[in-house]
Amino acid sequence: MTSLLPVDAARAAVLAAVTPLGTEEVPLAQALGRVLARDVRAGGDVPPFRNSAMDGFAVAAGPADRRLRIVGESRAGSPAAVALGPGDAVRISTGAAVPDGADAVVMVERTEEHPDGTVTVHDEATPDRNVRGVGEDLRAGTVAVPAGTTLGPAALGVAATAGVAHVTCARRPRVALLATGDELVPIGEPLPPGGIHDSNAVALAGYVALAGGEVVSRTRTPDTAEATRAAIREALADADVLISTGGVSVGAHDHVKDALAAAGVEERFWRVALRPGKPTWFGVRGEQLVLGLPGNPVSAMVTFLLFARPALLVLQGAPALAPRDTAVLTRAVPRHAVRDEMVRVTLDGDRATPTGPQGSHVMTSMLAADALALVPMGEGELPAGAEVAVERL
Repeated sequence: MTSLLPVDAARAAVLAAVTPLGTEEVPLAQALGRVLARDVRAGGDVPPFRNSAMDGFAVAAGPADRRLRIVGESRAGSPAAVALGPGDAVRISTGAAVPDGADAVVMVERTEEHPDGTVTVHDEATPDRNVRGVGEDLRAGTVAVPAGTTLGPAALGVAATAGVAHVTCARRPRVALLATGDELVPIGEPLPPGGIHDSNAVALAGYVALAGGEVVSRTRTPDTAEATRAAIREALADADVLISTGGVSVGAHDHVKDALAAAGVEERFWRVALRPGKPTWFGVRGEQLVLGLPGNPVSAMVTFLLFARPALLVLQGAPALAPRDTAVLTRAVPRHAVRDEMVRVTLDGDRATPTGPQGSHVMTSMLAADALALVPMGEGELPAGAEVAVERL
């Protein structure tokens, strides 16, 4: 039997085989969740002009309780047509350009207008008070959003204000999903005796999307050698990554490993010192990555998070892993003698509480999970109060 590979060694083997994908231009409005491949630089200063942080009056610097002539108005998108002279004030809106000759803005609540077209400002107007300076946020040519950023709403907003309409992003990994098993039944169909719904296909497709990948095929195949070989050949035809579930153990109906070998996929490892997820398989064909995950639903999800998600991120030039945190167990957890266990936990500050029964078939153990807690192999149990490494989900 093949010896069990430590979890970190298995993950390192997967990442060592990853070659980042190419890039493509993406309209900014369609770039949510994409990984930026080239820095976004500001095309000009942001803000591009001095503007007001308040509704009020633009004035020259000076003392409080001055009475000034109102000589114009500056609105957002419509600057005042006049410059300030001595004793003048310009009504101004938030975001509007500060007129020439003005040093400050006095907020409207600290002013008093009079019927004769004058205004008394009751605050001292110190230079630059309530004025946003040119380039205060970004200077022209500076990096607004660095390469490697996964573009969320805030990053998209920064890129837009920098004047960018298209961004250079890593190509999204094309992922083929293959579920094996005579027992699998499409969602929504009645279950025959011995049947179960194909939950792995839905769960893993969701994880692929969250990691920035694109599911290009989703196939279900029975437990026969011929059907498994045909499904794997087809799945590899147009995918950067093939992820299968089930059929990678040592049972009489487990045909995935032989089918992968027949398709020219080179095995890099099989069997990890992990619970759940011992029979995880990994191999390559050229630059294609193949992960054979266990069929039990929690095993499939946990091994996806440990091995497939980092690979999908690195394919896009994103960081593979967030640093592990540490937490303290709130209750004792049994240990496995020869395998590390990834226990699903909820986090409350630095306190980690198991989500309930941890069987590889108990899908509800994933529902409330904030993190996976690494319980190292050993005898007995890890007591409450013990410190564990955690990987946030």
